[in-house]
Amino acid sequence: MENEKSMVYNPKQASHKKETQTYMDIIVAGCGKIGTVLIESLLSEGHNITAVDVSPEILEKTVTAFDVRGVSGSCAAYETLSEAETEKADIFIAVTDSDELNMLSCFFARKLGAKHTVARIRKAEYNDREKNFMRDNLELSLAINPDAITARELFNMLDLPSSVKIETFSSNSFEMAELRIKPDSPLDGQRLCELREKYKCTFLVCAVQRGGDVFIPDGNFVLKSGDKIGITASPQETQKLLKSLRLTQKHTRSIMILGGSRTAYYLSKRLAGAGISVKIIEQSYSKCVELAKILPPSVPIVNGDGAEHDMLIAEGIQSTDAFVALTGMDEENILFSFFAASQNVPKIVAKVNSEGLGQIAEKLGLDCVVSPKHMMSEVIVRYARMIANAEGSHVETLYKLMDGSAEAVEFTVTSDFPAAGIPLKELSLRKNILIGGIIRGKKSIIPTGDDFIQPGDRVVVIADELHLTDLSDILQ
Repeated sequence: MENEKSMVYNPKQASHKKETQTYMDIIVAGCGKIGTVLIESLLSEGHNITAVDVSPEILEKTVTAFDVRGVSGSCAAYETLSEAETEKADIFIAVTDSDELNMLSCFFARKLGAKHTVARIRKAEYNDREKNFMRDNLELSLAINPDAITARELFNMLDLPSSVKIETFSSNSFEMAELRIKPDSPLDGQRLCELREKYKCTFLVCAVQRGGDVFIPDGNFVLKSGDKIGITASPQETQKLLKSLRLTQKHTRSIMILGGSRTAYYLSKRLAGAGISVKIIEQSYSKCVELAKILPPSVPIVNGDGAEHDMLIAEGIQSTDAFVALTGMDEENILFSFFAASQNVPKIVAKVNSEGLGQIAEKLGLDCVVSPKHMMSEVIVRYARMIANAEGSHVETLYKLMDGSAEAVEFTVTSDFPAAGIPLKELSLRKNILIGGIIRGKKSIIPTGDDFIQPGDRVVVIADELHLTDLSDILQ
């Protein structure tokens, strides 16, 4: 609501504990890139974490870095699982490099008494029917493929302007757009209370990142060049606003992908299925042969080195609508993306797992950066919150915003919500909380002080790092 006072906080000083939070015992098996991010995210939620890894050296680094309990050994070995006290685990999460090991350890963990199990399954040869069969027979609570999740996110991003990222809530009827205000943007110097009248669109600026600070703004807040802002609206209103801001672009018809990774496979398959021309450039000949066997014939696979700029030009980078860098090296993805920018490619996306490198790339002007490990972390954190408060308002969707400094959580409102039917202007909300939207049936509401929440609604809440598990947590 725009009549609320502006609030600012430093994420490093934000409290991560809440009296209403339900903390769980969680085991994370596999302390690689994804496992490390999961441990950090789940720790910040207040859960008790036990780390398991077959490598004593890796485990020692993890235990030292995060001050968690560690158990060294194979996560599919009875002794290791017993030492980790798997029988007491609320959630057992297996994210080793082996799909088969992840599935087997989850099966054993369930038999030993773990309440919920989550496995990372990445291999492209496991189709949906096979995954469903394995999930049912291995009693998996959740099977996650970070490469497929990343490909879906990329597919949704590729039709958007380069400066815009959109997250969708509640069956596509409501969304949040994140965009960076450029020096020539008409938003530069605009007061929020003047925006709706000027652009004749129904939307809400619900968060602003400026430097190291994140604001929950009021109507008097003035936007500046360099700000990253979060806007909630229906898809139709978002498109109207982007058109008014001259941020729309022609539909993406041709895409060049650099790097023949698993993510490239899943993305190319989606694009080809949608009738979009896609070309993959991969340095390894054996990978090219492998991709050619499993992708449709309409997808050309070029054996070449992205560092050879003449080759990229010869393959059509100057005429492509979008360039996606998906090699296994963050630094290469960033450098290749800047070369694509120098060739005036309209849409550029880079896979960057390193948070530090991702922030540097964005500050240097690379607008679209995706991180598979952080996407997977969001899925599991959302799942953990649903389990932690199964009796309350269900967490339907969870997104990290503003480089992880804030979050948007979508709740389904249950009949016992204590503030149902009360106008929002009469509610006493916790600090750094904003009701960003209400979805009532097929209707999307950008709330004012006179609107209210009722059972059956879906409510999108914007918050700092309070780690909301129930809609009631927004109330003081």
